[in-house]
This record gives sequence, structure tokens and C-alpha cells, in this order.
Amino acid sequence: MWNALGAAVRGMIVAWHTERHIKVHTAAATAVIGLGLILELSGVEWAILTLAMGMVFAAEYANSALERLADRVSTERHPLIRDAKDFAAASVLVAALAAAVVGLLILGPKLWIYVLDNQ
Repeated sequence: MWNALGAAVRGMIVAWHTERHIKVHTAAATAVIGLGLILELSGVEWAILTLAMGMVFAAEYANSALERLADRVSTERHPLIRDAKDFAAASVLVAALAAAVVGLLILGPKLWIYVLDNQ
């Protein structure tokens, strides 16, 4: 169990140092968390946002893993490898768009009220 945990943490660290999109998602998640703290979200709202953010990170890690594996298997251009990479990238896009909608649905109305109350 500890070996698996160590491998997972190592993967997160390597991804942080080598994958630009992990940093983009981290910045977005940090902004959402900061906004959530300001807007005093409920436990259920935090749970939903956490699942949405986790979905994006999981898709990005899987996408990065597939890209590295594909590049190791073959450096030649092949339509099946291109398709696999594109499918993995599409999964990140779908997760990110869904998370953005969740964020807007949860944070949008609260932010609107917050802004109106603090004018």
C-alpha cells in the first residue's frame, strides 16, 4: 500500500514539474477554493466542487500518462496513436467544461449576491 501511495505522489510531483496543464488546473482550483471560502459555501457545495475539480485532475493525469506511453511505444506518426491522444485530450476538455458549468451553477448566484451586497 505504501509503495502505491509513494508512486502516486511521485506521479503528481513529476506531473507538476513537467505538465503545463496541471499548473493551469491548479491555478483554477486555487481560485475556486478562494472564492468558495469568501462566499462561505455549504458542505454539499464543497463536495460537489471537489468532485468536479478531482474529475478534471484525474482526466489530466490519465491524458498525460497515455501521451507518455504512446510516445514511448512509437515515435512515428500513426493515426491510431493520434486518435488515442485526441480521445484522451477530449476527456480532459469534457471534464473541464463540466467542472466550469458546476462552478458557474454553484458560485455564480452567490457571487452575484456578494457583489450586489458589497457595492
